[in-house]
Amino acid sequence: MKINLTGVFIASLAGLLFGFDTAVISGVTGALRDVFALDDAALGWAVSVALWGTFLGALFMGRLGDAIGGRDALRVIGAMYVVATLGCAMAWNIESFVVCRFILGLAVGGSSVLAPVYISEIVPAKQRGALVGLFQFNIVFGILLAYLSNYIVGQVIEGDAVWRWKVGLAAVPSAVFFALLFLIGQSARWLAAKGRIAEAVANLKKLGISDAETTIAEFSKSQGVGKLSWAQHKKPILLVLLLALFNQLTGINAILYYLNDIFAAAGFNSVSADMQSIAVGGANLIATMVGMTFIDRFGRKKLLVIGAAGVTAALAGVAVIMGLNQGQAWLLPLLILFIVSFAFSQGAVIWVYMSEIFPTPVRATGQSLGSATHWVANAVISLVFPIVATQTKALPFVFFAVCTLVQLIVVARFFPETKGVELEEMEQKL
Repeated sequence: MKINLTGVFIASLAGLLFGFDTAVISGVTGALRDVFALDDAALGWAVSVALWGTFLGALFMGRLGDAIGGRDALRVIGAMYVVATLGCAMAWNIESFVVCRFILGLAVGGSSVLAPVYISEIVPAKQRGALVGLFQFNIVFGILLAYLSNYIVGQVIEGDAVWRWKVGLAAVPSAVFFALLFLIGQSARWLAAKGRIAEAVANLKKLGISDAETTIAEFSKSQGVGKLSWAQHKKPILLVLLLALFNQLTGINAILYYLNDIFAAAGFNSVSADMQSIAVGGANLIATMVGMTFIDRFGRKKLLVIGAAGVTAALAGVAVIMGLNQGQAWLLPLLILFIVSFAFSQGAVIWVYMSEIFPTPVRATGQSLGSATHWVANAVISLVFPIVATQTKALPFVFFAVCTLVQLIVVARFFPETKGVELEEMEQKL
């Protein structure tokens, strides 16, 4: 089977929108608080409502993909991105902003399921890991672009409408993504599963695959069956739940969402906060690339342990700065250490590990369980973070540091290494 590079590239752009819309909110939280007269709880809700949409999108958009195909479902997602980003930019009150943020969350959640699945269905097995990883790379790249965009907009636009331009600019790549989706075809695997064999064969022949009939026949042999159950899959379920919870209990998303507020609380102005956010985003991108390079060399478990040690140390340092209100010059280096340690370990490992540890018949269901847990924890922590941080700036970082230290111990003691283990042998390994 040949690589459909065009399809891979276009589908992976959903990751860029995922990352951009996840991080761009960090540059407008202060403006939202002022424009709509929000207290801490209302601000937390305005930010975290997208996460509840993401949870529901991840939970249910897969069904849309099963019904109409990944490509057409991604077109729906692309349209939602355009409408939601423009709606956020033109919001006339906090209620309209929250509704559009929720729709944006649905699109992000749908992207996190549909784009990787579509890519995995159109590439050869030998290159699947690296090519699906392009989606993760684009998430981190999108985060960096959001920070860079926030800084540039803050420099060239003045007045009360700055925040609207920051959130509204995402409509441009969203529209490009939506338009490009009309250049790619449906997945041949999905067409074959729907009994549309002639279309599936024609799809593969367009890619230059001469033995398309044989390939489609092979697709038909790989239909898995089974049902996820606690009795049969207790250990992988526990592992996936713990990994998803530990991922969020590092504070990664809350810190990304409220990065400018964290710098502001430490005494930095809005311009310097935007600039330092760019530095954090750049470190995130580089560390993600390094982590993806070493994940098959060092192994998943070793990366998780090394990363947890770095995250714990960085969070402890930030807690000291916030608690004593001294040493602010160390805040940026510590946050870069935090993001590098996370991206090198958790950021590179989580989606790979969750997709490996379940048997084939229940792999998708098991990964959905982990993803749902991840997004619920994300939403809860993002809602609570500004409320707690307003009362005591240091406490959230102390909490995250302790949780990550627990993660280090639990992973080192109980998590099995999955590097080099065939998926069919994973049950015996566990």
